[in-house]
Amino acid sequence: MTTYFNYPSPTLQEELRKIAQAIVAPGKGILAADESVSTMGKRLTDIGVENTEENRRLYRQLLFTTDPAVADNISGVILFHETVFQKADDGTPFVELLKQKNIIPGIKVDKGVVPLFGSENECTTQGLDDLAERCAMYKKEGCHFAKWRCVLKIGTNTPSYQAILENANVLARYASICQANRLVPIVEPEVLPDGTHDLDRAQKVTETVLAAVYKALNDHHVYLEGTLLKPNMVTPGMQCSMRASPEDVARATVTALSRTVPPAVTGVTFLSGGQSEEEASVNLDAINKFVGRKPWALTFSYGRALQASVLKAWGGKAENVGTGQSELLKRAKANGDAALGKYVAGSVMGSAGGKARANGDAALGKYKAGSVKGAAGDKGLFIKDHAY
Repeated sequence: MTTYFNYPSPTLQEELRKIAQAIVAPGKGILAADESVSTMGKRLTDIGVENTEENRRLYRQLLFTTDPAVADNISGVILFHETVFQKADDGTPFVELLKQKNIIPGIKVDKGVVPLFGSENECTTQGLDDLAERCAMYKKEGCHFAKWRCVLKIGTNTPSYQAILENANVLARYASICQANRLVPIVEPEVLPDGTHDLDRAQKVTETVLAAVYKALNDHHVYLEGTLLKPNMVTPGMQCSMRASPEDVARATVTALSRTVPPAVTGVTFLSGGQSEEEASVNLDAINKFVGRKPWALTFSYGRALQASVLKAWGGKAENVGTGQSELLKRAKANGDAALGKYVAGSVMGSAGGKARANGDAALGKYKAGSVKGAAGDKGLFIKDHAY
């Protein structure tokens, strides 16, 4: 077996490493605004707004024209293809608007999940065929990092070895193509929260998936210092009757990462995975407060958990743009504080006043309410078999 390989050139290593480090700077994280046309349509429908290109542009304009103070906590924004080429009312390209705020533009480059033949309703992710050309184009347009999502499902017989191996290798090939085109790859192997599995099962599956991913990244000679990981937090399945406190989630998550993620990886930018805005902030805070070996920055890359209150406050009305932007500033600050382990928690809630998970029936007796209240309240954001 050959051991021949080439490290990236020192110049490319430095470029990738600096981008990755800037994204996970202390107290900062990512706004995932990469919803597809259909997914954005669902968000708009929920607030009574028609899914047109102009309405999608107006909403993204709201996000990107928020007060420059948003950059205190948002270091990067993941864009959808359509959004890369859109402009604000004054003609300024959205990519340029972000740069003016010292926010790094990124891009979703996968083309969605497809069934994995022969499996038990498992999937892989498509989009590798023309990825190199698209990465080169996005870099030219001003994007400096990319995201690719793969999905694993926990069931009686899943995730299968077939699905774990396939998705790990897809992520590794994607990452190597990105780096060849000077984009920092965010590697996202999401273990879905759907199911009745408990915290221990979620932890073991997450460990197995991450171990396979980093074996594949090594096989493909990916430069780890120029990458970011976007994993799920380790939580019980949404239909599990045994809930977990933020401290339990923190312990399981940090343990899983410490067993599988090399210290060379620059940072971990958690997905929210259907948690409410408050859950996502409180759990991130608990992870950063957890006493253990954590050689990586631990921060956020949230979509729904940064935007639910924004959308509700905006409601598609021009006169509510400022209100929506205020909600974004609040949630960004909450998560920036959580990334430092400094999010202020309130009193412990009992079962009568506990925050329900998205399934609406499991009281969180140990859930600590955060100090930032959003327009969406504690609304669960879980979507079964979530696709972008």
